[in-house]
Amino acid sequence: MVKHLRVDREEKYEIVEKWFLKDLEMIDGKEADTDNPYFDMHFHKVYNLEAYSCASKYTFARTLSKLNEMYLKKDLKIVNFDDTYLNDDSIWSSNNRDCLVLMRICFYASNLLCLSLCPLS
Repeated sequence: MVKHLRVDREEKYEIVEKWFLKDLEMIDGKEADTDNPYFDMHFHKVYNLEAYSCASKYTFARTLSKLNEMYLKKDLKIVNFDDTYLNDDSIWSSNNRDCLVLMRICFYASNLLCLSLCPLS
C-alpha cells in the first residue's frame, strides 16, 4: 500500500505496507451493481481500501487475477464484482470498451439528428 503525499509542487509516494499475493484469500468489491471505488482485501486480516476510481478498482482486481493465474494458480476468490468487466473475453473489457462507448455515443447522436430532422405534424 502506498501513501500519496504532496509537498509544495512535488509529489511523493511512501510505501506504508506490503502484502504477498500468496497470502491473499479474497477480494471483496462490496457492491457489484454500484459505481464505488471501495473494496476489501482479505489476508489474515481484512483491509478496507479505496481505489482512485471504480475503473481502477476493476483494473486492480483483473491484474491480481492475472498474476495469480500466471504464478500461483490458486483459487483466488473475487466477489461482488461485475463479471462482465472482470473477464478479458467479455466484449466490454479493456481495449474494446473505449471503441464500444464511442460507437454507442455515435449511435445516439445519429438518432437525435434523425429525430430533429423529422417534421412535426
